[in-house]
Amino acid sequence: MADPVVPEPDNKDWTWTLERSCSECGYDANTYGRDEIGSKIRTTAATWRSLLGAGSLASKRPPDGDPSSPIWSAVEYGAHVRDVYKLFGDRFDKMLKKKNPKFRDWDQNKAAVKGKYHSQEPDQVAYELAVAAGGLADRFDKLSDDGWAETGQRSDGVSFTVETLGRYLLHDVFHHINDVEAGYKQLKS
Repeated sequence: MADPVVPEPDNKDWTWTLERSCSECGYDANTYGRDEIGSKIRTTAATWRSLLGAGSLASKRPPDGDPSSPIWSAVEYGAHVRDVYKLFGDRFDKMLKKKNPKFRDWDQNKAAVKGKYHSQEPDQVAYELAVAAGGLADRFDKLSDDGWAETGQRSDGVSFTVETLGRYLLHDVFHHINDVEAGYKQLKS
């Protein structure tokens, strides 16, 4: 079993991905209509199931040395994405229940260490990710027209509507699919 990997803190404000495509993964938030968010969440969950079903490869990390190399194994990225679905589900619910709620900070690196992402079983992570994704996708699918405009705010003051929260979430998920696919290419070469 590998030791936990704690990446350098990512202090980037990734909300720019709501305005233009990501040069690293190709995600473009303007590609999807709000009525597609739920189905895209489900599609990405199916992709994660496939990525996490790669046997022992899912628990291996790509070799160090390349600065563009993904730092985590597929299972570590999958556990992160599972927790992102849960976090965004919580934020989604708060936005619909309270007027412009403030979101607590979430330190993804602390979550990775505390949650022992490095020692989790890929099949279990895939299952839990699918459950979290399915529940969130259902909530997006059932949202009334008025619900899309509800707002919430990160602790740094960045505001989201339910719609922009969904688009922002999709970038994270797509980006990490790209990370895992790049890691598998390195492991197989």
